[in-house]
Amino acid sequence: AGGGGAGEEGDAAAAAPRLSRKQRKKLHRLSVAELKQLVQRPEVVEAHDVTAADPRLLVHLKAYRGTVPVPRHWCHKRKYLQGKRGVEKQPWQLPDFIAQTGISKLRGAQEELDAMKRAKQKQRERVQPKMGKIDIDYQVLHDAFFKWQTKPRMTTHGELYYEGKEFEVRLRDKMPGALSQPLREALGMEGETAPPPWLVNMQRYGPPPSYPRLRIPGLTAPLPPGAAFGYHTGGWGKPPVDETGRPLYGDVFGTEGDGEEAEAQDRAHWGELEEEEEAESEEEDEGEAGAGADDASGLETPLDDAATGLTSVTSGLETPGALDLRKRAGLDTPETPLSAVPKDLYKVVQEQAADAGGGGLFGSSKKYVVPGGGSTAPPEVQVALNPDQLEEQLGDAAALREQYELQMESQRSDREDVSDIMADEARKRKRKLEKQKAGKEKKYKDFKF
Repeated sequence: AGGGGAGEEGDAAAAAPRLSRKQRKKLHRLSVAELKQLVQRPEVVEAHDVTAADPRLLVHLKAYRGTVPVPRHWCHKRKYLQGKRGVEKQPWQLPDFIAQTGISKLRGAQEELDAMKRAKQKQRERVQPKMGKIDIDYQVLHDAFFKWQTKPRMTTHGELYYEGKEFEVRLRDKMPGALSQPLREALGMEGETAPPPWLVNMQRYGPPPSYPRLRIPGLTAPLPPGAAFGYHTGGWGKPPVDETGRPLYGDVFGTEGDGEEAEAQDRAHWGELEEEEEAESEEEDEGEAGAGADDASGLETPLDDAATGLTSVTSGLETPGALDLRKRAGLDTPETPLSAVPKDLYKVVQEQAADAGGGGLFGSSKKYVVPGGGSTAPPEVQVALNPDQLEEQLGDAAALREQYELQMESQRSDREDVSDIMADEARKRKRKLEKQKAGKEKKYKDFKF
């Protein structure tokens, strides 16, 4: 009997199908509905998230603020941008503020001239190009980039490109609920009081969930002037109310409030700076209050200070009521002799004519008088007197004149010696140049061509 039972269990195990590893993983895998119930942000859950090794961690990372999503084409079978093959690519267009300068016309005219040139001329211009062919006025370029330039459209953080994104309609300029005149004509809405064709379905199923605060006449807002409820031509259907006659989705009858709450609501931005006028009025009020307090304190004598004769605050250390930290030019800065004298940007130097042959190597025909600079006049003559013979020489004018002339002769001889040395150097240099020139001519004569 025992052997029979063991045999039956073996037959049952052999008859049961053996599951593969892939099938076992699929049995233990969560469904999309179960995963949405387990996470805090079920709107980010996708169909392929349940196949991850840790689905909860994956959904948490996807829902984290500032996370850049994975590109859509990661799971596509075909190659990236395969659908754009054969689509004609539009040429790049200049921005409006650059195109208005007229540079396109100048470039077009220059390209026409270049097309008429020969290949040799084009090759020559590549080697030696001519600049300034396309010149635009500086003021036009300045206004284009500093006055009329517009900011290009830039993607936000985490916004990725995908195939066909440039062909999508941008709805940033469109406001929900506002119908343009071409759209009203396309929908057959004749007149300003005609209802939109989707109003009856909205009254039956409710307003769009993506726009919970959208004011829709006949559904969440009162009807426009001249319109009426009803199912006749031009009628606005039936107002959505409950069994007691109360509106379901908003103030469809226009009985709740007259706009007082909207007026009382503060529309100022958080952190906005206050206006200067209010701050000045507050300072004036504080000043008036302080003046009144000073007057009262001047009329009344405090008893405590009169009795003791001492104050709780040391004199000279009292904190003033208001501190003026603004700069006041010229009020507190003491004037010094240097600051009182105005500084000149430049000075005109007096010009004088000079003798070209002054004995210098490079003589000049002009000289300038620099105020406060060193004098270019010849040094004063210094006469040496013997102390022993001082009394005798002071009394004799002829001896003093003779001593002066001797000193002048010695200085003149020194100056002549210097000029003679410079003249000799000039003659030597001239003689050397003549020899070098003669040597070159002689070498040319030796060679026969």
